[in-house]
Amino acid sequence: MVSDYLSALGYETVCAFDGFEALKRFHEGGVSCLVLDVMLPGIDGIDVLRRVRETSQVPVLLLTAKSREEDKVLGLDTGADDYLVKPFSMKELAARIRALLRRSEHQAERASAPALLSLGAIILDEERHQVTKDGIPLDLTAVQFRILKALLERPGKVFTRLELLNVFQEHVFEGYERTIDVHIKNIRKILEKDPSHPDYLQTVWGVGYKMTDHPPSGKAEK
Repeated sequence: MVSDYLSALGYETVCAFDGFEALKRFHEGGVSCLVLDVMLPGIDGIDVLRRVRETSQVPVLLLTAKSREEDKVLGLDTGADDYLVKPFSMKELAARIRALLRRSEHQAERASAPALLSLGAIILDEERHQVTKDGIPLDLTAVQFRILKALLERPGKVFTRLELLNVFQEHVFEGYERTIDVHIKNIRKILEKDPSHPDYLQTVWGVGYKMTDHPPSGKAEK
């Protein structure tokens, strides 16, 4: 049903009916966006996502019948860019896919206009889509990269959750705002020496998050 609906909108779709087939078809190439059901036979969608993230940062939208917060958090922790809880409307599904594809295309277009941001020991190279700390590359998902870039562009500015959500999701849906907390937690795990006492990515209680304008070493630059 999903495939028929998306095909009617002009998308070229490739279907798989279990986790192993999904991985096989994905590695055959040509996938611009992955719509992944969590409840798959063979290996489930979360395991498929883990294996995809070993080699690719393609946008991934999870479909799940599980509405518990911990299930959503698990999907985001594993590297999903977005998720929909069943039952969902086809129009909302299509809107989210369009948003993911637009962001992916926009990122590719901007590759010819590189930006280099630095703050203390952190350097973000947009052309290479790479972040390093003390010269060591950090493994960030596409969503984490965009959030970190927005924060590094304006050190000291306090971003609300909604503002950070808009960095990577053009269509804001009720109840999704708190997932920013998950992304921030995951970025801190990668970025900070001690995530529970962050040097860089700070919480402003009751408002949102900011990147410090007083890094632990060196001078903040842009």
